[in-house]
Amino acid sequence: MRLWRELNPTLRGFFILALIAGAITAASGERALFALFVLMRIAFLLALVWFAYTLWRNHRSEINVWPLRARAVFYGAALLLVADLLVYFFRHVAGPDALAFFLVLGGCGYALWRVWRDQHTYS
Repeated sequence: MRLWRELNPTLRGFFILALIAGAITAASGERALFALFVLMRIAFLLALVWFAYTLWRNHRSEINVWPLRARAVFYGAALLLVADLLVYFFRHVAGPDALAFFLVLGGCGYALWRVWRDQHTYS
């Protein structure tokens, strides 16, 4: 046990992962692992939704005093971002679709950042 405690933490983590992978392979648990993967994707998506909702709830009174155009761009980019993420999570995009996903993701992120920055610049 002393050797295990003194072992490099990264190497110890790799050993643990190798043991888990070996146990899953030996037990033919690919289906269980796939089900766990799907559940983790859904949990991650729900965590993103919760985080976005919390940010919106904390700043909604501030966003409501923005000009109509800024609000429309902000909420439009947010909705397009959500639609883009839903397509990515449930359609498994690859190739040109993956490129389009990242381009839309970057464009929405830039629009959200730009509107936020413009509304918080007091000059």
